[in-house]
Amino acid sequence: MAKKKKTHRGGAFLLGAVLGAAAGAVAGILTAPASGVETRKKLEKKGKATLKAAKTEGKKLQRQGKQAAKNISREGKRVAKSVKRATKSKASKKK
Repeated sequence: MAKKKKTHRGGAFLLGAVLGAAAGAVAGILTAPASGVETRKKLEKKGKATLKAAKTEGKKLQRQGKQAAKNISREGKRVAKSVKRATKSKASKKK
């Protein structure tokens, strides 16, 4: 049976959800009746939380990318060995 390939689209969805939530929070804060000082403090707090979430998600996606690169390299080497064996086998049969 052929192996099913895993895709990592959950990270992109999560990042979009975090950014969407942040945009909604900012819109809510800007339309809420509060003083300018209070609004700026809320925006700063939300901005820091969003930045932290984005950095965490970025690191996660970076780890997944590195793992995918390792898997691709490993699979490429496996295929190269297989092709080499097949080529040697056909060459020896022609002799």
